[in-house]
Amino acid sequence: MRSELFQQARENSQPGMTLQNAKMLRVGLNGEVLARQGSMVAYQGEIDFSYEGSGGIGRFLKKSFSGEGLPLMRVTGRGDVFLAKDAWDIHLIDLEDDALTVNGANVLAFEPGLNWDIRRVEGAGIMSGGLFNTVFSGRGRVAVACHGAPVLINVDQPTFVDTDAAVAWSSSLRAGVRRTMKAGALVGRGSGEAVQLSFEGQGFVLVQASEGAPAPAPQG
Repeated sequence: MRSELFQQARENSQPGMTLQNAKMLRVGLNGEVLARQGSMVAYQGEIDFSYEGSGGIGRFLKKSFSGEGLPLMRVTGRGDVFLAKDAWDIHLIDLEDDALTVNGANVLAFEPGLNWDIRRVEGAGIMSGGLFNTVFSGRGRVAVACHGAPVLINVDQPTFVDTDAAVAWSSSLRAGVRRTMKAGALVGRGSGEAVQLSFEGQGFVLVQASEGAPAPAPQG
């Protein structure tokens, strides 16, 4: 039997977090990794999965207050674990003693040596949904999932991004909120959002080609 699939399976045997393909993450595990709950699609070896929650009472309170939600599981053992999120595109980002802010909905997995916390974008009111994000710092690898192919925008002038389309950005940027002045203006890809994320300084922002998967229609 012959197929390029067999070649792909033989070639990818590296330790740590690597891309099995554009939509699937492979973790060559010999220790542990933190991953989004429900993201496991297959595994081999002696692997254990345990509930991680928000990783502490402080993060739990922020999660409850904000509705941000970064449901995690701790994956431990030795073997291969395959992770995915609804066939979204996956990208790996290596932190080297710097910091990265990621929309919680886009976090797929990260190495446990990284520091992380949930923070609110300055200027976002209590009722502004989607403006609590996860900040990673230190040294390690983060896997982010994007709904559609993303674009990396270099920020060297005021930049504005739809709140649901922003995947990740340099934590060195000054992030805030911009409200559309003209009532009813059709801004962004959604149905008339009046709030966007604003970025100033020097850095980058990763923007996906979508506002995420559509919410399921209400039953009844």
